[in-house]
Amino acid sequence: MSTFNLTISSPDGNIFEGEAVKISVRGIEGDLAVMAGHIPFITAVKECECRIELPDGTEKNGHTAGGLLNVSDNNVILLSDTFSW
Repeated sequence: MSTFNLTISSPDGNIFEGEAVKISVRGIEGDLAVMAGHIPFITAVKECECRIELPDGTEKNGHTAGGLLNVSDNNVILLSDTFSW
């Protein structure tokens, strides 16, 4: 499967940095998922559960209190007010 570089950051620092297959969050317009090759965009993220599918097939689940999701050039950055696993 194709992967992209994912960074999850909060004011406390980087929470996650690595390769991912998919990230699913709740944007201001509804639920969304990003995979490798997704078109560039930026959206606000509501408080939600965050699911990350890793290249080895495992899934990490976390919770964000909201923030901003930036997708560009196979790089995805989730800037979160607070994030916990």
